[in-house]
Amino acid sequence: MSGPASEPLERRSIISGIGQSDVGRRLGRSELDLSVQASLAAIEDAGLTRDDIDGLSTYPGMGAGTAGFAGPTTPEVQDALRLRLNWHDGGGEGPAQIRAVMAACLAIGAGLARHVLVYRTVTESTAQGMGGRSGIGGTGGGGHGAPRFGSFLQWYLPFGAVSAANWIALVGQRRIHEFGLTREQLAQIALNARRNAALNPNAVYRDPMSMADYLAARMISTPLCLFDCDAPCDGSTAVVVSHVDYAPDTPHPACHVNALGTAMRGRPSWDQFDDMTTMAARDAGASMWERTELRPADVDVAQLYDGFSMLTMVWLEALGFCARGESGPFVEGGERIARDGSLPLNTAGGQLSGGRLHGFGLLHEACVQLRGEGGERQVPGRHEVAAVANGGGPIAGCMLLTRGR
Repeated sequence: MSGPASEPLERRSIISGIGQSDVGRRLGRSELDLSVQASLAAIEDAGLTRDDIDGLSTYPGMGAGTAGFAGPTTPEVQDALRLRLNWHDGGGEGPAQIRAVMAACLAIGAGLARHVLVYRTVTESTAQGMGGRSGIGGTGGGGHGAPRFGSFLQWYLPFGAVSAANWIALVGQRRIHEFGLTREQLAQIALNARRNAALNPNAVYRDPMSMADYLAARMISTPLCLFDCDAPCDGSTAVVVSHVDYAPDTPHPACHVNALGTAMRGRPSWDQFDDMTTMAARDAGASMWERTELRPADVDVAQLYDGFSMLTMVWLEALGFCARGESGPFVEGGERIARDGSLPLNTAGGQLSGGRLHGFGLLHEACVQLRGEGGERQVPGRHEVAAVANGGGPIAGCMLLTRGR
């Protein structure tokens, strides 16, 4: 095994290949079709063949969530690609969507697999058709024609809080009250994403957007307007996680996994967290920095979850790029988070304009930037460290990638 016994286990892993299917609105293709396209692209990008893949991981599988959310299960993809696996994994619980990559890293570190294909597929845009967006709570059940909901939803639904937009808006309201956050500051997350998406040919929304456009958009759940919410799409993203000793043989620069952030130390609640200005991102970020000698100042590019713009503000603080309560002033004017700023952020347009690939698009873009393959949107200069963060509310995970060890 590579490295001393005290070295974090995840450092035995690299991301050796990346791939993405077509991405768009209502593509009308099956989730398995998109998954196979992305997976074959990632395997080829890694310089491998299907025979080399001995591990498979996804989030969440199991048919979880609303229509178009889960993607195909690992047995479906294993069968479609005719893979011979020593290890496979899927599931919804854990440190956000990125848990599938984390599981792959740990499986490799434990010697259960050498090359793990990890994929995340959504067809939410096609599934939604001409109807509106669904909440994430499912459809309920029960007798006498009356749906019944368990878990936290039994407390939320009577108040009409059917969507994560409602729950995250509570965080926004608290931040306005406690820190003086303004809508103009919050707008910078969406405006920056749109500017970057204009240079990404696969982005869902590429038309210019001004501050006036943002402020004129209809309100969804105060203070979140339409442009604070991610754009449902169809698409699949895949990466190949390999053992670190394969790094010299990769066709493209390997992205080394430096540290994972997985902790959940507060209450597992959207609305009863101990600090309603933050989320489980606080704990995941803290645990990541406990596992590395790197510091926030070492990060060259950040790909931070933007299912809603407020989540990105929380992640900026949780990862130590600014102090608690200071993300508003940090992003004000947009200069710091621009591609030529001190912390280039969500350089492919994130999920607000690039499309809701449920966090995996951010991981893909981190690798693109570290490899220097961003084309028009490539951040100038050579970059060594990228931060990737996924999730919101009580669900959060993050990781550091480096171009070299």
